[in-house]
Amino acid sequence: MKTIIVAAAVSMVLALFGTPLAINVFKRHGYGQQIREEGPATHKTKTGTPTMGGTVIVIATLVGYLVADVVTRQSMSTSGLLVLGLMTGLGVVGFIDDFIKIYRQTSLGLRSGAKLAGQAVVGAIFAVEVIKHADKVGLTPADPQLSFLRAFGPTLGVLPFVIWIVIMIAGTSNAVNLTDGLDGLATGSAILVLAAYVLIANWQLRNDCTVLLSPNCYLIRDPLDLAVVSAAVLGACFGFLWWNAPPAKIFMGDTGSLALGGVLAGLAVCTETQLLLVILGGLFVIIALSVIIQVGSFKMTGKRVFRMAPLQHHFELLGWAETTIVIRFWLIAGLFVGLGLGLFYIEWLQWLPT
Repeated sequence: MKTIIVAAAVSMVLALFGTPLAINVFKRHGYGQQIREEGPATHKTKTGTPTMGGTVIVIATLVGYLVADVVTRQSMSTSGLLVLGLMTGLGVVGFIDDFIKIYRQTSLGLRSGAKLAGQAVVGAIFAVEVIKHADKVGLTPADPQLSFLRAFGPTLGVLPFVIWIVIMIAGTSNAVNLTDGLDGLATGSAILVLAAYVLIANWQLRNDCTVLLSPNCYLIRDPLDLAVVSAAVLGACFGFLWWNAPPAKIFMGDTGSLALGGVLAGLAVCTETQLLLVILGGLFVIIALSVIIQVGSFKMTGKRVFRMAPLQHHFELLGWAETTIVIRFWLIAGLFVGLGLGLFYIEWLQWLPT
């Protein structure tokens, strides 16, 4: 528990005081956001706001994790390092995308195919590595199976598992990226899901089959370190949100949104809650679906379902204030997190002797 608290505190302080430094540096070099022409008219005032703030989140997370392990003498784990590696790798893909936008002074960065290829490469490396590196009791960071509240079904072959994990990582990172359209929306929503994973990993630690064998125990490798990773990212997002809340002084950019989506997917894989992430991150799913529905409807019928996609922009065009949308969407995100945690706990309860 001490390691979790230290990781969250250090990363939060670093992000809180490091973000204004990043704002000054990015402003000095002209690293400002370019707003797409077809976006809501109210967004024009945001042109030039410093972007790539996700670099602060990633760096603060890595430093917070490292300091927590050193201070509390907690050994770094393979699971934790792989999740952080996934976060960093996708952050690099997002950074390249953001830098191209800044260099060309346009709202378009990497081509969609190139960005997806980058996500696929990083995701595939992660997927291959998580089914290797068995510990002394034979547990790997993840099992090559599907999972909801626990792993279920037959063991998948390496290739099907890798394909599934790549799809999951790409889907999650892109969903968070689509949510990052209003000040503080993606950051605040991610905080809620990360808090859920702190609780989930800590609960799995307290009911670890390698320590206390019982019908409802969990065979999860390194649950403590997964909770530490979750807490480190959570703290970094807290510190960043201080400056990212409406009106934002800085945007996380694709650097941050892809990194956050990656770490959520990585935590879901390593805690064996892959499909539970669909519920915990329900807001991200809804926003991604709004884009799919909008594009699909327009291509098939020539008509749009929403005034604009992603969904948050639809409500902007209906006249909702940006802060109203953000807070209400945070509430929706919280409801999904509560539902997911409730299902997780109820499943554990059903294994208790009656």
